[in-house]
Amino acid sequence: MLERLAANGEPVLDVNHNLVAPVAYQGQSCWIHRKGATPADQGLVMIPGSRGDYSYLVTPKPTAASLYSLAHGAGRKWMRSDCKGRLSPRYRAEQLERTALGSRVICKDKALLYEEAPEAYKAIDSVIDAMLQADLITVVARFKPVLTYKTQGGCK
Repeated sequence: MLERLAANGEPVLDVNHNLVAPVAYQGQSCWIHRKGATPADQGLVMIPGSRGDYSYLVTPKPTAASLYSLAHGAGRKWMRSDCKGRLSPRYRAEQLERTALGSRVICKDKALLYEEAPEAYKAIDSVIDAMLQADLITVVARFKPVLTYKTQGGCK
C-alpha cells in the first residue's frame, strides 16, 4: 500500500486472524483454531469495525480463560449472499463508495461493495464493550476510516 501511495513507512502491527497455531494450554501442547479471533498474547491489536464504523487499537489482557484470543472485528450480522438483495433496493453501488463517516471505498467489484457494506456488520462498539466488560482489553485509541481499498474481484 505504501508503494502505491508513493510513501515511506514501516508496519506497526502485523497480527493474523482466522488461523491455526500451536499453543501450550494447561500444560499440554496443542493447536488452537481461531476463527473470528486474533491472538491476545502478541502485543497491541487493532480491532476493526466495518468500513463505515470506527476501529480500536487495544492492549490485550491475555488470559487462559479466553484462550489468549480476542474478537478480531465487528463480525458479520448478514450472510454475504443476502447483502445485495437487502441493500440494492436502498442503495446504488455508487452510493456505497462513500460511507456515513465520509470515508471513500475503492473497489471495482460491485457485488463486493454490497457484501462488505457497513449494514452487513455488527456495531463495533458492542464488540469492544463486551471485551471491556470481560476485562480482556484496555482501549488505547479509536480510529476513523479514511479509505477502504478492496482487492478482491479485480479491484484497482
